[in-house]
Amino acid sequence: MWLVAAALAVVAVVALAASRGGGGGPAATSSSAGFVGGDFHSLVVDPTAPGRLFVGGHDAVSTSSDGGRTWSQVDSLKGADAMGWSFTKDAVYVTGHPGISRSSDGGATFRRANDGLPDTDVHAFGAGGSTLYATGPANGVIASTDGGRTWASRTNDAGQAFFGRILVAPDDDQHLIAADARSGAAESTDGGRTWHSLGGPPSAVWVSRSGTTLYISGPQGAGRSADGGRTWEELALPEGAGLVEADPADPSVLYAGVHDGEAVQVMVSRDGGAHWERP
Repeated sequence: MWLVAAALAVVAVVALAASRGGGGGPAATSSSAGFVGGDFHSLVVDPTAPGRLFVGGHDAVSTSSDGGRTWSQVDSLKGADAMGWSFTKDAVYVTGHPGISRSSDGGATFRRANDGLPDTDVHAFGAGGSTLYATGPANGVIASTDGGRTWASRTNDAGQAFFGRILVAPDDDQHLIAADARSGAAESTDGGRTWHSLGGPPSAVWVSRSGTTLYISGPQGAGRSADGGRTWEELALPEGAGLVEADPADPSVLYAGVHDGEAVQVMVSRDGGAHWERP
């Protein structure tokens, strides 16, 4: 149930984002789980490569090319604190406390791309059309229209509690949806200048979409909306799961991440969340 006070929800999410896992990780490849470290921030499907997943935390990012059955670490994203993700035709972006990491080789390797950022603590990120969007506790909502070389403020009245991916509508790069730890899902139709709440579970740290269906998830559960966020239904997740990701290519396929120790076990549903199993 989503009846916990919003203030407590924000505290829970901030504690989750600030936690720092232990030092060393396991071997580069695991048969069942992806190493992320002591916290778990992101679970994302690569829309350009069927079956390719990423899981991220403060210490590491791991990737799977077989739908979550086997995993390997992305060496260039160690310590990236991977929260925000975006895939464009030219690049893959990952953001966190150290700022923006960018890949121009399909996510195989990443390099920091912080030039022009007013503050490198970037908790949420999105890209669409010719615009990049970033948010953080110090930045509020900022945007770049020149590939990240320069950034301008869109608002300081929102964005400080946004986490994870920012969805940018494919046909309108001014239409944004983000996960807001204070209020669930948040929406902007003017390029991030103003925002309103769409509801859903509080303490939200991840938003996902497949077709016209939205998903919002975090430490207090997950919700699904088939009408653009006007109404929500609670989505049952596997025990211990904190994030849910929809496969953009198949609305019936969902992934959920269970953080256990320093690794994430990804579960899959092939019937829209009615049943879950290991890949």
